[in-house]
Amino acid sequence: MKTIATLEDYVLALTRVVVAFLFACHGAQKLFGVLGGQPMLHNPWMLTAGVLELGGALFLALGFQARAVALVLCGEMAVAYFKAHFPGSFWPILNHGELAVLYCFVFLYLSARGAGAVSLDGMRKKV
Repeated sequence: MKTIATLEDYVLALTRVVVAFLFACHGAQKLFGVLGGQPMLHNPWMLTAGVLELGGALFLALGFQARAVALVLCGEMAVAYFKAHFPGSFWPILNHGELAVLYCFVFLYLSARGAGAVSLDGMRKKV
């Protein structure tokens, strides 16, 4: 039995794609030095982050293995926050870590919610 996607499904898909696109930009900065960034291929942490951000964003945009990918990206953002931002201050607004915290919790939500009906996972009934 095939289900019809609801407005909620389309809004979830749009949110997932927009978040993935914005996150991919961070990976592109680290890997290719575009969009005002510098290539960071010499730094193993940044290389790993760039691959996770660009590759993970692609998987998330397509809604492929979204729960697992989002959980990994949530962990990456937690590590990024505590390694790069938290030493500066406890408060994200003071240590400029708001974006890392926001991505972390959006990815945590997506790991619990799944990709939704409008996704490759949804087509395979693994939402």
